[in-house]
Amino acid sequence: MSSRSSLITPRSSLQFSALPPLSLYIHVPWCVRKCPYCDFNSHEARGTLPEGEYVAALLADLESALPQVWGRPVLTVFIGGGTPSLLSVPALDALLSGVRARLPLAADAEITLEANPGTVEAGKFAGFRAAGVNRLSLGLQSLDDAALKFLGRNHDAAEGRRAAEAAARAFPRLSVDLIYALPDQAPDAWAAELKAAAALGAEHVSPYQLTIEAGTAFDRAVRRGLFAPPGDEAGADLYDTTQAVLEAAGFHAYEVSNHAKGEAARSRHNLVYWKGWDYVGAGPGAHGRITLAGARDATEAADRPADYIRRVGETGVGFASRETLTPVEAAEERLLSGLRIADGVPFADLAALRLEPGHPAVQGLAGLGLVAVDAGRLKATPAGRRVLDRVTAELILSGA
Repeated sequence: MSSRSSLITPRSSLQFSALPPLSLYIHVPWCVRKCPYCDFNSHEARGTLPEGEYVAALLADLESALPQVWGRPVLTVFIGGGTPSLLSVPALDALLSGVRARLPLAADAEITLEANPGTVEAGKFAGFRAAGVNRLSLGLQSLDDAALKFLGRNHDAAEGRRAAEAAARAFPRLSVDLIYALPDQAPDAWAAELKAAAALGAEHVSPYQLTIEAGTAFDRAVRRGLFAPPGDEAGADLYDTTQAVLEAAGFHAYEVSNHAKGEAARSRHNLVYWKGWDYVGAGPGAHGRITLAGARDATEAADRPADYIRRVGETGVGFASRETLTPVEAAEERLLSGLRIADGVPFADLAALRLEPGHPAVQGLAGLGLVAVDAGRLKATPAGRRVLDRVTAELILSGA
């Protein structure tokens, strides 16, 4: 018997059932170039990627997390970025093989890779599928050449269509991302674009309203008066167009910005975040949430790739901060994420905020048609989803 197995007492299935489901997020931070709207932790690739060193650091980081999750089955793996499809097929294969060697993946585990429509990356699809990826999240962002140029993308609409069609053939599941609420965007034009995207073979569409994030190139451009995003009324019209067109095409809005053709096509990994389940985070800037002794343990890794690799080499772990959330902090996270999905959030998870069906804030928002109480759960109505920031802020401020 190995020293590890002699020191670890296997947990019973009953103990596992008392814990939330477990997932894994892996961050690959490099991009060909930084998009002007992006505030994610991404870095422009300069020269050859340090793939071998980076994969070794990720796997060493995962080793350090094993004592906290030992033996728990992993339901989903999400490789995000950045642009993870910049990795070579051998590097991705080595990464996923290393994950399987360390963590017990469920037999039907969802393994998602984010990709961009560049032709070089699309040529890797067969290799990524052979390595174990069974769901591709493709960053189309638009099917309009002028919009793609505005968004700083390095592909055109024709490349995007070809990549989506190739991905639909290569992977059992395909999701496409789109960005709307661009300056002067008309609802009719956006509706036509949505219909074209829905016909590409994807079972999942994620349309995100353009948000001007602080510190981005778009933020600087707006402050200099180079362009202005649509106002609230125009944005609401485009949001309503999104819901109507995708619903008519068979895509159900199970989350504010996510639409799927049936329950099986939903992003099981993203539901982990929205339902407040557990996930290990590995890679620069990656966050993690693990239930330990009944409390929510939060980790965050160093942002810069070189710092992350160095930290893993020196300490064996990649996270730069670790804390146990207070019951109020954990409840606030559940509220912010749980109201995003159609299923809502159980009131039991909001006990630390003292929110319950009869709470004045809940009753007031329900009277305005913004939330609903259903079978012990708090849900945002379609009207509430349009002003979800306002709804969640009011509930948090009125809570504990």
